Amino acid sequence: MTGEIKSRSGQLSIIAGRSVLRKLLLQLACLIGAIGSLHAEGHPDGTKKLSSLKMDTLIVAPDGSGAFTSIQKAIEAAKAYPLNRTVIYIKAGIYKEQVRIPAWNPDISLIGEDREKTVIEFGSFFDQVAKGRNSTFYTATLSVEAPRVILKHLSIVNDAGPVGQAIALSVSQDQCLIEDCNIKGNQDTFFATGRRTHVYLNNCFISGTTDFLFGDATVLVHHSTILCQANSYIVAASTSQGQAFGFVLDHCTILAATGVKEVYLGRPWRPYAKTVYLNTRMGPFIQPAGWNNWSSKANESTAYYAEYNSQGPEGKLPVANRAGWSHQLQKPEADRYTARAVLGDWVNHLH
Repeated sequence: MTGEIKSRSGQLSIIAGRSVLRKLLLQLACLIGAIGSLHAEGHPDGTKKLSSLKMDTLIVAPDGSGAFTSIQKAIEAAKAYPLNRTVIYIKAGIYKEQVRIPAWNPDISLIGEDREKTVIEFGSFFDQVAKGRNSTFYTATLSVEAPRVILKHLSIVNDAGPVGQAIALSVSQDQCLIEDCNIKGNQDTFFATGRRTHVYLNNCFISGTTDFLFGDATVLVHHSTILCQANSYIVAASTSQGQAFGFVLDHCTILAATGVKEVYLGRPWRPYAKTVYLNTRMGPFIQPAGWNNWSSKANESTAYYAEYNSQGPEGKLPVANRAGWSHQLQKPEADRYTARAVLGDWVNHLH
């Protein structure tokens, strides 16, 4: 009888495993379409025949049902400078580890089973790292240091709490697609750096307290939810002089935690910061001035801050009291902020 019970238990385990595998394979089919357009060569319309795509696949599972129980170990097992994309499927679970995708691992996809159930979590913060003035940049839960990385269906969390600078996700290389992900932290949640770095976030949730989207990269945040957890600032761009775009938030929703009443849309971490909000919903917790000059009058003549069609709880948001050095765009001006214009041709399949 005991043997029979064990046999049935094993069969159930196999069935459950097959169910998860079927789900992951379905996600692979969807992913192929995206990758075919994202990284195409030799076709005038920017697409590649799907039959010509090849992928290496790895599976991570906390219960040992995959080849790896650690995401980092799976990345380390991936080929350096591969000819094909490496897809790492991550089954539901909480992965308490600091993850790094190094420069020699381009074209990696981290695909979770469910963004609410597949969690990468770590709690590093500035004072704990204690490497001097640049300690912030060592704190990231997930660091993307390779180009053409895709992140989907994941929660990426820095759970250090309100203890100062503590990055959840850091991106320092070009053509990074982040879709259907939760990015959670407090101060400095999301960091994107590099004048030639372009990052696309679509259908994501980002939470934080102070300057929780920051950096000098070009970043498009699309159809995403931003949760402000303290009276502070959302975007702290450090855009380089002469750079066409900085942070662009399009068709987003900005929410505030209970008790939060004084939030600024952004402030310039560096003098030539650029931040633009398009068609975005926000509440009365946004300060009437909208923008802060980071205690420097000089920043008002160099930073570029703009909005178009900002919406409040009852329709179009009153913006008469916005900072005089910020801009309210007209439709022809707003229309130039397409995904292709902001990020380049690699996202032409999205619009």
